Amino acid sequence: MESDDEKTVCAAFAVVCAAAAAHDLKMKTKKKLKRIWWTLSLNRSRDNVYTGQLCYICCLKLNKYWSLYNASNMLEDLNREPSGKFHNFCRMSAIDFEHLLSKIGPIIMKEDTNMRKAIPVQERLAITLRFLASGDSFTSLSYLFKCSNQVISNIVHEVCNALVHELRNHIKLPTTSQDWQNISNEFSSKWNFPNCVGAIDGKHIIIQSPMNSGSEFINYKGTFSVVLMALVDADYCFTFADVGCQGRISDGGVLRNTTFFKKMENHQLELPSDHPLPGKELPTPYVFLADGAFGLSRHILKPYKGVYVKGSSERIFNYRLSRAHRIVENVFGIMASVFRILRKPMLLQPEKVSVIVMTCVLLHNFLRKSKTSSLKYASRDSFDNEDEGRLIHGSWRQDNNMTSLLPIRNIPRRSAIEAQDIRKTFTEYFMTNGKVPWQENYYVKIRTMDKCYIHVSVQTRTKNNYTTFGLSSIRLYLIIEILTPIAKCTIRVE
Repeated sequence: MESDDEKTVCAAFAVVCAAAAAHDLKMKTKKKLKRIWWTLSLNRSRDNVYTGQLCYICCLKLNKYWSLYNASNMLEDLNREPSGKFHNFCRMSAIDFEHLLSKIGPIIMKEDTNMRKAIPVQERLAITLRFLASGDSFTSLSYLFKCSNQVISNIVHEVCNALVHELRNHIKLPTTSQDWQNISNEFSSKWNFPNCVGAIDGKHIIIQSPMNSGSEFINYKGTFSVVLMALVDADYCFTFADVGCQGRISDGGVLRNTTFFKKMENHQLELPSDHPLPGKELPTPYVFLADGAFGLSRHILKPYKGVYVKGSSERIFNYRLSRAHRIVENVFGIMASVFRILRKPMLLQPEKVSVIVMTCVLLHNFLRKSKTSSLKYASRDSFDNEDEGRLIHGSWRQDNNMTSLLPIRNIPRRSAIEAQDIRKTFTEYFMTNGKVPWQENYYVKIRTMDKCYIHVSVQTRTKNNYTTFGLSSIRLYLIIEILTPIAKCTIRVE
C-alpha cells in the first residue's frame, strides 16, 4: 500500500516538473511584442515645428492642409497678444516668466537623445504654472501641451521642487529686532494695532486618501488633509509657512511642531523688548494675532470667547483684533483665487501636495514684490477695504466654490494668568488711548463652536411680534445685533 502511494507522489512530482520545464521553454522562445506606436501621433507632432521642419498633414476628404502647432508657438503668440492673455495663462508677466526661467532653467533642462527631442524648459515651466493656475488634471493638460500624463506628472513635480529651491529666500523670518519693529510699525499705521508683529492662521488642504495611512490624515471634518500653517506681515506677504503636518493633529500640535513656535518658546526670535503701548506706561510684549483656534499665551493674542453686549470692552477688543487679523484671511483667499489648484481636493500623495502648496506660497511672495506682476496679481479691489470703518469685501470673496482650504478646528483652552493680563492691557488701550471713532458701529462676525445650534430672533418694527428660527451648521458665522434700517428689523441671538 505504501509503495502505491509513493509511486503516485513521484508521478505527480514528475508531471509538475515537466509542466514547469515546458513553461520555461515557452517563455524563452516567446517573441517580444512590438509596440504599435512609440508615442501618440498627437504628441509626436509636437516636435515638428520646434525643430524648424515645416510639416503639413494632408486631409484627403477635405483636400486642405494645415501646419502643426505646439506649446512654444502658443507661448509666443500669448506674449505678442496685447490684451494680457499671457498673464492670465501663466499668472505672471512675461518678464517674470523669463526671470524664473533663468533661475530654474539649468535645473529642469533635459538633453536631446537619438530617440526624441527633449521638452523645452519654457514649456516645462508653462505646464507647471498652468497646472497651479487652473487646477486641471494631468489628462486635461496632456491635450493642451501634447505630452503624456506621466510626463506632465514628472514635470510638475520637478519644476515645483526647483521653484521651492530657488525661491526659498522669498520667505524668511526677521532675524533682527529692527526688522520686527518695522513690521510692528506697519501694523500700527495700517490697522491701528501697536506691538503687533504678525497674524497667524492655518488651513486644511484637502487631499485624496493616502495609501496605507489609516486615520493619520483624517481631520475633524472627516476628510483627508495636510495643514498649512502661516505667519503674515502687514503687507500681505508670508514671513513663515509650514505645510505637510497630518490633518488629524490639532492646531496646537501643528503650531508646536513648527520651528517658529520652538524659536518663540526658546526666546530665539529676536523680538524687540517689551514696550509700552502709546500713551501707556506698562511695558507690553510684542504679539502675534490669532483666532479662537489657537491658545492664548504671552506672545499670541486671541479673541474673547462668547457673545458680549454691544459697546463692551471685550467686544471692541474682538473687533479690533479681527480687523487686523483679517489680513491673513485675505492672503489665503487671494492665493487660492489665483492658484486655483488650492480650491479643490488634490489627487496626489501628501509629499507632492506639500511641495505644490509651498510653491504657491513662494510664488505669492514673489509676485507680490514683483514690479511687473504685483498690480495684476493682487489689485486693490482684491483685498478687503474699509470706508470709515465700513467693511468692503474684496473680489476674492465672491467665489464661494471652494472645497479645500478649510479653517482649523476651534478648541477651548485654559489660558495662563500672564497671558490674560496682557490681553486686558490691550483691551484697556482700545477703550482709551487707542480708541477709533468707528469701533462701536461695525458688523462683527463670531465663529461658533462645532456642531452648535443657535436660535435667532427677528423683531419687525412695524409689528410687535417675534419670529424665531434655528440655524445649525458645522462652523457657523453669524452677524450679531445688526440693525437694518431698510428692512426695519433687528436680529439678535438668544
